[in-house]
Amino acid sequence: MPADTTVTDERVRQESFLARLMKRPELGAIAGLILVTIFFLFTANGSMFTLSGIMNFLTPAAQLGILAIGASLLMIGGEFDLSIGSMVAFAGMIFGALVVNLGLPLIVAIPGTLIFAGLMGVVNGQLVIRTGLPSFIVTLAFLFILRGLSLVGLKYLTGGSTQLRGVREAVSDDWLAPFFSGDAFTGLFAKLAEWGWIDTFKSGAPKVPGVPVEILWFIGIALFATWILLRTPAGNWIFAAGGDKNAASNSGVPVNRVKTTLFIVTACCAALVAIMTVIDAGSTDARRGFQKEFEAIIAAVIGGSLLTGGYGSAIGAFFGSIIFGMVVIGLTYTSIDQDWFQVFLGGMLLLAVIFNNVIRKRVTGER
Repeated sequence: MPADTTVTDERVRQESFLARLMKRPELGAIAGLILVTIFFLFTANGSMFTLSGIMNFLTPAAQLGILAIGASLLMIGGEFDLSIGSMVAFAGMIFGALVVNLGLPLIVAIPGTLIFAGLMGVVNGQLVIRTGLPSFIVTLAFLFILRGLSLVGLKYLTGGSTQLRGVREAVSDDWLAPFFSGDAFTGLFAKLAEWGWIDTFKSGAPKVPGVPVEILWFIGIALFATWILLRTPAGNWIFAAGGDKNAASNSGVPVNRVKTTLFIVTACCAALVAIMTVIDAGSTDARRGFQKEFEAIIAAVIGGSLLTGGYGSAIGAFFGSIIFGMVVIGLTYTSIDQDWFQVFLGGMLLLAVIFNNVIRKRVTGER
């Protein structure tokens, strides 16, 4: 019998589960979330991790997270959008004008607002592509342009004020309003309170009436974006366009179309946040979304997205946003001065970037 002469191809190597895990961009965000949770377990009072406390920090996390997921997709695609926060104000003004000044129903006003936002995304994307300017510069310009348009537009609509009221009254009877504002599963939570499974007030009403709808949108968008990135050809195109756009273009990837679409998606994420927050507040103003562009990018970077493109994760942005919400609200449950918030957030950003870079280089052998 001849000896077994099977030769193993050195180009094909099985990776261990640990090695594959260490390559995941969201690893730093998950580790950060664990550390932040442990920190607040020891420093915050017990009510932070009750059902009510969890909803308190998940709500701002959800609003930021929708922006961060859009920002992370664009960053993976190799571009940057600094106009997200101003887009929230601009889209809020458009939405307010449609429902209050024009009296349109939500079934018209919501798509109209998303279309306006999408057009701004097209303008951003095409300017970046056709001029060759860095997206950082183009969207920095639109940060000021859209904020200025919001100020001027609201003064024109209201006769001099920078705040437009009357949104809640305009949409109160609209059948679509519960999908963008308020709480979901209120009947279920009332039953849970009746059975004594969740905390109640003395009247018997549940302290948490339901799940805020923005949290459901947040989870749904995170799952959908992750599916796009990991399970579809479009996801491969996004990673390729951000990694090396010339090589991707030579391989048949429609790079310009991918980048323009990502700018549209980012703008529409901002418009969705604007719609939900305007309905919740019952008004819109020119400062809505102020500095959210930086917070969204921080959450995306904590989630593993690289500023250079081609690497990142929607789920990472999901966890990065939860870290942000936990820190913002968590400090109110402690004796720590809340002015430490920005120091805490900046430290988390720096640690997450260092952690992601070190792990990636160790696993991939980069220098």
